[in-house]
Amino acid sequence: MSARLQNTVALVTGASSGIGQATALGLAAEGAAVAVVARRRDRLEELAGKIRAEGGAALVVEADITEQEQTTAAVERVVAELGRLDVLVNNAGVGMAGPVLNAPAQEWERMLTVNLHGLLHVTHAALPHLLRAAEDSPRRVADLVNISSTAGRVARPGTAVYSMTKFGVNGFTEALRQEVMRQRLRVSVIEPGTVDTEFVTHSRDEIRASLDQQLAGMEMLRPEDIADTVAFVVTRDRRVSVNEVLVRAAEQSW
Repeated sequence: MSARLQNTVALVTGASSGIGQATALGLAAEGAAVAVVARRRDRLEELAGKIRAEGGAALVVEADITEQEQTTAAVERVVAELGRLDVLVNNAGVGMAGPVLNAPAQEWERMLTVNLHGLLHVTHAALPHLLRAAEDSPRRVADLVNISSTAGRVARPGTAVYSMTKFGVNGFTEALRQEVMRQRLRVSVIEPGTVDTEFVTHSRDEIRASLDQQLAGMEMLRPEDIADTVAFVVTRDRRVSVNEVLVRAAEQSW
């Protein structure tokens, strides 16, 4: 097991599947104790079992990040039980495609609540602990990584509200980076393209068929590709801050 994150604590949201799950495994392999946060406890327990089987440390935290009180309690529990917080990966997110005309308002509300409010709740609760870790850890640096999307750079038909949320994540990340950079809290954004995850299943059946057709034949990214990117960002020397990483599938044009 690598020691680059030895004696650190990482928290990963949306860790029950896909990029979050792969990221938790990757950070644990680098030596971090990992708190895995999501709503699906059974999947979190399975993930924690894998981490422990490889000699790592994992804490299961069942929480809905769209609820601020739950989120604050989750972060405080992580710090109380694991002693600190050095790395936060805001990965939890949801995307539902489709034209604006006649779109179900509930889909918009869900994306806004998870992708923006959820990220803000976790960040607000975690910031004081991350700043403290940057002051007193042997690494003398801490990391906050937001998982955005290519949709945060390129708006396309059928992704209007999803793009709205991800453009927002990008803007928030850059402003926060400038606020805390002199305190050695590095704030980064990673923008994945098409990744082979449960993402497409969130859309309505008629929309999903169109997405499947659009992606047919494309060799998509794997969750581990984004996990590798996260690990690269948070294991740099403290003099290095990787602010933004765009990772597309090799055949992706948008």
